[in-house]
Amino acid sequence: MTTPRPASSRRSRTRANGDGTVYQRKDSRWEAAGYVLAPDNTRKRIHVYGTTRKEALAKLTEKIANSNRGLPVPSAQGSLAAYLTYWLENVAVHQLRENTHTRYTAVARHYLIPGLGRKKLAKLTAKDVRTWLNQLRTTCQCCTRGIDTGRDEPRCCAVGTCCSKRLSPLTLAYVHSVLKSALEHAVREEEIPRNVARNVRTGTPRPRRFEPLTADEARQILTAARGHRLHALFELALHTGLRKGELLGLRWEDLDLDRGTAAVRRTLQRTNTGGLTTLPTKTRASERRIALPARCLQSLKHHREQQQRKREAAGATWQYNGYVFTTPQGRPIDPTNLTRTFTTLLRKAGLRRIRFHDLRHSTATLLLEQGVELVVIKELLGHAHIGVTATVYAHVRLRLQRNAIDLLGHALRNPAETTSPLDDGGGPPLCAAPVR
Repeated sequence: MTTPRPASSRRSRTRANGDGTVYQRKDSRWEAAGYVLAPDNTRKRIHVYGTTRKEALAKLTEKIANSNRGLPVPSAQGSLAAYLTYWLENVAVHQLRENTHTRYTAVARHYLIPGLGRKKLAKLTAKDVRTWLNQLRTTCQCCTRGIDTGRDEPRCCAVGTCCSKRLSPLTLAYVHSVLKSALEHAVREEEIPRNVARNVRTGTPRPRRFEPLTADEARQILTAARGHRLHALFELALHTGLRKGELLGLRWEDLDLDRGTAAVRRTLQRTNTGGLTTLPTKTRASERRIALPARCLQSLKHHREQQQRKREAAGATWQYNGYVFTTPQGRPIDPTNLTRTFTTLLRKAGLRRIRFHDLRHSTATLLLEQGVELVVIKELLGHAHIGVTATVYAHVRLRLQRNAIDLLGHALRNPAETTSPLDDGGGPPLCAAPVR
């Protein structure tokens, strides 16, 4: 005869009303079920699963706790538009930077919701995503989004002549990545069994082509910036490859001019809600300490003396914030205003127009041309992985290619051959990257 369980054991597994139920299935998994708040302010019963009773119970407890705090639990039977709204307002807003969240919201509003928003989350297939992406790739955005009708002078569909403005491969890949991120969270919340967007391949977009500055062009910029109140900033940008926000976020306390080092701890950005705001660096690897060359140390010391004189002359009107680079009144510099100043500087130097961020690309390229190890460049630029450095910055100029080919030809040459007129053997041996 089976011995009944003690009453105390049965009572320990009894759950109070509203806490849901937990039981073991025939397939040995554990299932927990309970009622939570739905997006339409109704109560719905949900089911979660785990390999152990404790795991299933923990998942259910977390969902009930979120529901009690007023966070609705999305339904897989609801539309993708409803889930994207829930994800952006309750999940992504706490995990992304404000500017990134703003871009994600714009992608959802302009592309995802109009194209796939009516689809049921549970019934979305890889074919749906692929068909929509193909349509997005081949459709004029002026016509689809009604951009032309809102212009003061229509020049596309409104006048019967389509301009065929289509999304670039990079934008298309970004839109796809936002959808993947949203569906990945739906998988983690066990709303859907798999992320169908991961089964769709958009291809790897080619990185933006750009022509970095040559050493002569970089010298022209520094010559044009001589005497400018931000001369030290442009010199620091070209010598260290710091990002725009990292340069503007530097404080005097981050610089050790005696030891010749700078600590990169923050970035200055403009956000919609906070205005000019200091934020953590882009990644953990971006928080770093770098060495400063002698020229930058001299210009920074001169810049500090000038700033001190202006501060004394301004008196109480000076707004001290501790930043290295400021406006004439002591306030932090808006990144957009720095871009305008840089464009004016390029025009003064008689150079082609480039982005401020291309100074960073140019620094890496010039370092590669001088034979600097890739791992050193990676540490200087603050990349998390050396693969990022190798992929983005490993474009080698024709001169480096020619030197490398000549070096190989020199190694493969038959010693019995006579020296050519171009190489009488009296010069130094060829090297792939001469250091100047």
